[in-house]
Amino acid sequence: MAGVNDRPDGIIELALEAFDLDAMVAFYEELGLEVVGREPGRVWLAAGPNARLGIWSSGEKEHRDQGGMHVHFALGIGTEALDATIGRLREAGQEFEGPVARDDGDRSIYLFDPEGNRVEFWDVVDAKR
Repeated sequence: MAGVNDRPDGIIELALEAFDLDAMVAFYEELGLEVVGREPGRVWLAAGPNARLGIWSSGEKEHRDQGGMHVHFALGIGTEALDATIGRLREAGQEFEGPVARDDGDRSIYLFDPEGNRVEFWDVVDAKR
């Protein structure tokens, strides 16, 4: 069909497995994500206007979903919000790497959540690069 976008619009959901659901939710709330839903063994946090981060207890789910290995994931954040996040992390004594400045002007910080997932906060200027 002419004029129809047949490509994905982006990631709208990422689910992480957690052995300590409460610790994981508290960690991401402290980073500024807001809880938008709860189910037994699962919590959903807003990760932008059209995306959510799921924190799930371990074990197989209804669609044969089960945790696995990954390298890291990045959350987009505005420049001022990144600076504020860096300040909150320093105040809380949370270890992180960065900010790492790129040649294109973007900056990122990297940290581990309570389950050992590598999390990047990236003040991306142009995600289409």
